[in-house]
Amino acid sequence: MVEMALMMTILLVLLSGVLDLGRGFFSFIAIQNSAGEGALYAAINPTCAHSTDVSIDGKPCTNPNNVDFRAKNESPAGLVDSQKMTVSVLYSNGTSNYSASDINEGDPVTVTVIYKFAMVGPFSGVFPDGQLAFEAHATQNILDLKNH
Repeated sequence: MVEMALMMTILLVLLSGVLDLGRGFFSFIAIQNSAGEGALYAAINPTCAHSTDVSIDGKPCTNPNNVDFRAKNESPAGLVDSQKMTVSVLYSNGTSNYSASDINEGDPVTVTVIYKFAMVGPFSGVFPDGQLAFEAHATQNILDLKNH
């Protein structure tokens, strides 16, 4: 009984660490997908990076018609907490704002997603605040601006 109690403790600690690794891997893949989804939307609609922006045809970029919303809501069923995500858009002119005079069709647009993943297992004390910061980047070329 003593041997089983000692080994069970070790096995449970290892199992909870493996479960945290699995959750972290899933979150990292979801963050990569979010960045890709945001970059694709930014390539199609380069003027709608944020909900406060206005598209080329004068329509507001309210949700769901902006990069920020598309990236944060890529993961279905709330498996990744969108409140812990930070989405940034960087255009080829080095700014986060679209400028029709500086940005042309074919120029790259990069979307970066940063996510604070909360560890819950026994190894969470190893990291500051028990969190890991995952970061993913995706780049697409801006598509035909004349049709928007």
